[in-house]
Amino acid sequence: MKALLQPHRIIMMLIAAGLVLWICLAGRWDWLGEPKYQTLILQGIWRTIWLMALSVLIGFTLAVPLGLAQASGPWYLAVPARAFCTVIRGTPLLLQIWLWYYGLGSLFPGIPWIRESELWPILRQAWPYALLALSLSYAGYEGEVMRGAFASVPRGQIEAARAMGMPRHKILTRISFPQALQSVLPTLGGETVLQLKATPLVATITVLEIYAASSRVRQDLLITYEPLFFVAAVYLVLAGVIVLGFGWLESRRPRRTA
Repeated sequence: MKALLQPHRIIMMLIAAGLVLWICLAGRWDWLGEPKYQTLILQGIWRTIWLMALSVLIGFTLAVPLGLAQASGPWYLAVPARAFCTVIRGTPLLLQIWLWYYGLGSLFPGIPWIRESELWPILRQAWPYALLALSLSYAGYEGEVMRGAFASVPRGQIEAARAMGMPRHKILTRISFPQALQSVLPTLGGETVLQLKATPLVATITVLEIYAASSRVRQDLLITYEPLFFVAAVYLVLAGVIVLGFGWLESRRPRRTA
């Protein structure tokens, strides 16, 4: 608290508060009351939330076996897992989105049995490729994080469980995975916030999330700053909810005692 009451910090907070007040009073916000833009914004926010949440869920589900394969798997599993994480982490997410959408997405229309299948109404849209790219990107980064987490589990506990005759799947579910998950919760929280901030990239393949919705408002009304400030506020709120959620999960971790 004393750090916040230092003179230079108080001045910076007053300047920030004055800037926010000026934006609220001097900006043009009447478009927020129009039903057309309200619907557009709500659709964009909802799509941003479920793209982020679903990609994190799918990505983490893939990251666990990727990390486990690198930490303790045989070489024929460890090498492909390491190669996957290296490629994902070494290439831009925007490039990955474009490769899936303009690459894989452009092949499907030329395959008759796909065009005639029940999945075609879904595969002809852009969001499945956006979700695929976001999920694989999260899996690549978190696979490396989980590798370190699984490697940090004390070997003595695993050896003791094996000596007691505990099956491998029970060792994973009762010893390795719970301890690895507890150690990476702060990192997962930060990576989830980064995943949220990566969702605007899907607007480049016509997916209508909150950034794309704000761009449409800017194009229709020829205003620049107000929609961008609104989007920034939305991301700040969503990021705050994520941070609070992971903070709550961390507070429920069992504390180690000496």
